[in-house]
Order: sequence, then structure tokens, then C-alpha cells
Amino acid sequence: MKLFRSVLFFFVLCLCFDNIMAQEKISFGIDLNPKEQVEESRKIAMELIKKDSIIWRQKGDQHRSYFFKEANEELPYRICVPTNWDGISELPMLVFLHGGWNDENSYLDQNDKQLVRLADEYGFLLVSPLGCHGAYGNNLHLPAVFGEKEISAKIIKNGHNDAHSIQQQVASEKDVINVIELVLAEYPVDRDAMFLAGHSMGAGGTWYLGAKYHEYWAALAPLSGPFVLEDGYPWENLRNIPVFITEGTKAVGKASRLIYQYMSERELPVMFMEVNEGHGEMIPVVLPHVFMFLDDVRAKSKQISK
Repeated sequence: MKLFRSVLFFFVLCLCFDNIMAQEKISFGIDLNPKEQVEESRKIAMELIKKDSIIWRQKGDQHRSYFFKEANEELPYRICVPTNWDGISELPMLVFLHGGWNDENSYLDQNDKQLVRLADEYGFLLVSPLGCHGAYGNNLHLPAVFGEKEISAKIIKNGHNDAHSIQQQVASEKDVINVIELVLAEYPVDRDAMFLAGHSMGAGGTWYLGAKYHEYWAALAPLSGPFVLEDGYPWENLRNIPVFITEGTKAVGKASRLIYQYMSERELPVMFMEVNEGHGEMIPVVLPHVFMFLDDVRAKSKQISK
């Protein structure tokens, strides 16, 4: 009987482990274990961060970089720390992922630095990684959008068979996590108020890294980028993570609406906003609403914790 119980316990444990791993793995992404990657990135951060540095916990708009050994490259990232921060209080943090053919500066400098100004106004620590010249680990790209299963399957297959693409995506995903851990090692971040957002390819990264590294995030805000699929995606990882989807009606079409409908039917926490703008033109219109959403999520979280 004892032997039977031991075997049964082991069998159940294996099933639980397989279920956890299944939730972490995303069919259109890179096969990196998120927990192991966070530990690796945290180790890198602890080696690089120096408390006696002249830039330690500096405020304002800053261009930073670090040497990523695995990519053999000095990689840039940008952080914007609220100018009125007291240097002690925990900061809410927004990681913003740029779109294709852009870099860590593109979206922060657009529209008279609207994104930077909003982050400062709401008191958010804004983090913008480069993503090491990739799509943050997400193999989906246009014309693959939610609902286009056959097109998406072909794109995923090609991505999984392209050694250069795989290497690039691995470095891209790692770079984002490295930057997050670099910032966490330096600044006192409110771990209950960490948010992820991005536009277009960056929205694809938001869907992908949002579910894969779900323990980081309090909310997600993908802007105009329906690069996520119904199958092979751990939707349950978003069960307690509100998602604010925004889209321009002159842009991709109905894909974002389909995601909103899919999540609503499964009672996942989701909001949706459409504006009568194009793919890029929608950004300055929706950004203020994104920050209102994130600030509201933060406020509700504080009320619950009291």
C-alpha cells in the first residue's frame, strides 16, 4: 500500500509539473524556461549594478547600456525616472516595447515625448529596452493575426526552422528580461505595480512576455498588435491580469475585436478601445487612456491590499 501511494504521488506530481510547463510554453515563441531566465538575468544584474556609480538611482530621462556577453554586444536601453521622485518611495514601473523597425528611443521621442511626459505625470518609472534586434521571442508577424490560423501556422513553422531567427529571438527575449532585472536591482520598484505595454510588434511582445512571465505583471496593454493565437497560448495565466486592448479602426481590422470577444467569453479581465485612426496614428490618442487604465489598476490593487 505504501509503495502504491508513493507511485501515485509521484504520478500526480509529474502531471502537475507537466501542466505548469505547458502553461509556460507558448507555441509561437522561444523555448526558454521563464523561471530559469529570470534567475539568469538577475545574476547578470547583480554583477553589473554598482551602488557607488554616479548614475545610481538617478532621476529623469536616461540613456543606459550594458554589455550582453551572450550577444557579444553593448545593448542600449532607456529609463525615465519621475523627476519628483523622493528617492525612497517604491515606484510603479511600465516596460514599453517598441514596434518593428524602431529602437528603444523611437516611441519615447514621438509626439513631443508624450510617453515620457505621461509617465512622469503619473509617477511611473518608464523602461524601454531595445530587444536585441528581435521581436521579443514572439515568432508571429504580419500577416499573422488572431483568427488567421493557416497563415499563422506557416509563419510559426518557418520561424522554428530558421536557425538565425531562433538565435535572434532568444537574444531578444533575454535582453528584455535582463533590462527588467537591471532596473529592479537598482530602483525600489513596487512589485505589485509592474506593467507591460507595447505597440505593433511590441504588442506582440506584450502578449507573449505578458503570459510567459506573468508573475511580473499587474496588467498588460497591447496597442494595435493582435499577434497572439487561440491555440498554444496559456490564457489562464492572464486570469488575474487585466488586459487593455486598443486598436485603430483604419489599421489591422477585426483581429483585436476577436481577441476581446474571445477573452470576454471566457471571463478573462479585458477592456477594449477602438479609435478612428491608423496603425501609428492611434498611439497619441490612446496613450492617455492606457495610463489612466494602469493607474486605476494600481489604485484598486492598493485598496485590496489594505
